[in-house]
Amino acid sequence: MNKGALIMSEEKTITEFQAHENPMLAMAAEKGDSEMKDYLVDFVGTKLEKEEVTVNMIAEVMAAEFPEFVFAFAEENFLRGYQLGLDDAYKTIERDGKSE
Repeated sequence: MNKGALIMSEEKTITEFQAHENPMLAMAAEKGDSEMKDYLVDFVGTKLEKEEVTVNMIAEVMAAEFPEFVFAFAEENFLRGYQLGLDDAYKTIERDGKSE
Protein backbone atom coordinates (compact mmCIF):
# COMPACT_ATOMS: atom_id res chain seq x y z
CA MET A 1 0.00 0.00 0.00
CA ASN A 2 1.20 3.48 -0.82
CA LYS A 3 2.28 5.53 2.23
CA GLY A 4 0.46 8.54 0.85
CA ALA A 5 -2.85 6.69 0.45
CA LEU A 6 -5.72 7.62 2.73
CA ILE A 7 -6.80 4.92 5.09
CA MET A 8 -10.55 4.93 5.58
CA SER A 9 -11.73 3.70 8.95
CA GLU A 10 -14.72 1.44 9.13
CA GLU A 11 -17.93 3.27 9.88
CA LYS A 12 -19.17 2.40 13.34
CA THR A 13 -22.84 1.66 13.60
CA ILE A 14 -24.87 0.85 16.66
CA THR A 15 -28.16 -0.92 17.12
CA GLU A 16 -31.31 0.76 18.38
CA PHE A 17 -30.85 -1.11 21.65
CA GLN A 18 -27.34 0.34 22.04
CA ALA A 19 -28.66 3.85 21.31
CA HIS A 20 -31.10 3.56 24.21
CA GLU A 21 -28.79 1.71 26.56
CA ASN A 22 -28.06 3.51 29.82
CA PRO A 23 -24.43 3.03 30.94
CA MET A 24 -25.44 3.88 34.52
CA LEU A 25 -27.31 0.58 34.70
CA ALA A 26 -24.12 -1.38 34.09
CA MET A 27 -22.33 0.24 37.03
CA ALA A 28 -21.44 -2.02 39.92
CA ALA A 29 -23.37 -1.16 43.06
CA GLU A 30 -20.86 -0.72 45.87
CA LYS A 31 -21.86 -1.17 49.48
CA GLY A 32 -21.02 1.30 52.22
CA ASP A 33 -23.08 4.41 51.41
CA SER A 34 -26.17 3.55 53.42
CA GLU A 35 -27.85 0.73 55.27
CA MET A 36 -30.59 0.46 52.64
CA LYS A 37 -28.11 0.30 49.77
CA ASP A 38 -26.15 -2.41 51.60
CA TYR A 39 -29.39 -4.34 52.09
CA LEU A 40 -30.37 -4.05 48.42
CA VAL A 41 -26.92 -5.10 47.18
CA ASP A 42 -26.89 -8.09 49.58
CA PHE A 43 -30.48 -9.06 48.77
CA VAL A 44 -29.98 -8.92 44.99
CA GLY A 45 -26.61 -10.66 45.19
CA THR A 46 -28.14 -13.49 47.20
CA LYS A 47 -31.25 -13.71 44.99
CA LEU A 48 -29.25 -13.84 41.75
CA GLU A 49 -26.33 -15.73 43.28
CA LYS A 50 -23.84 -13.07 42.14
CA GLU A 51 -20.95 -11.49 43.98
CA GLU A 52 -20.93 -8.33 41.86
CA VAL A 53 -24.29 -6.60 41.62
CA THR A 54 -25.10 -3.91 39.05
CA VAL A 55 -27.68 -1.15 39.21
CA ASN A 56 -29.60 -2.94 36.45
CA MET A 57 -29.77 -6.12 38.52
CA ILE A 58 -31.24 -4.15 41.42
CA ALA A 59 -33.81 -2.53 39.11
CA GLU A 60 -34.82 -5.91 37.66
CA VAL A 61 -35.21 -7.53 41.07
CA MET A 62 -37.11 -4.50 42.41
CA ALA A 63 -39.48 -4.70 39.41
CA ALA A 64 -40.11 -8.39 40.10
CA GLU A 65 -40.32 -8.16 43.90
CA PHE A 66 -41.98 -4.77 44.39
CA PRO A 67 -43.62 -3.73 41.09
CA GLU A 68 -45.86 -1.10 42.72
CA PHE A 69 -42.83 0.86 43.86
CA VAL A 70 -41.06 0.69 40.50
CA PHE A 71 -44.27 1.59 38.66
CA ALA A 72 -44.81 4.66 40.87
CA PHE A 73 -41.25 5.79 40.18
CA ALA A 74 -41.58 5.21 36.43
CA GLU A 75 -44.93 6.97 36.26
CA GLU A 76 -43.66 10.02 38.13
CA ASN A 77 -40.56 10.16 35.92
CA PHE A 78 -42.71 9.92 32.77
CA LEU A 79 -45.08 12.66 33.92
CA ARG A 80 -42.23 15.01 34.83
CA GLY A 81 -40.59 14.40 31.45
CA TYR A 82 -43.89 14.93 29.63
CA GLN A 83 -44.48 18.21 31.51
CA LEU A 84 -40.95 19.38 30.71
CA GLY A 85 -41.55 18.64 27.03
CA LEU A 86 -44.80 20.63 27.07
CA ASP A 87 -43.10 23.54 28.84
CA ASP A 88 -40.33 23.55 26.21
CA ALA A 89 -42.89 23.46 23.39
CA TYR A 90 -44.85 26.39 24.83
CA LYS A 91 -41.67 28.42 25.32
CA THR A 92 -40.72 27.79 21.69
CA ILE A 93 -44.17 28.91 20.50
CA GLU A 94 -43.98 32.06 22.66
CA ARG A 95 -40.45 32.84 21.46
CA ASP A 96 -41.35 32.32 17.80
CA GLY A 97 -44.47 34.48 18.23
CA LYS A 98 -42.45 37.38 19.68
CA SER A 99 -39.80 37.25 16.95
CA GLU A 100 -42.33 37.78 14.15
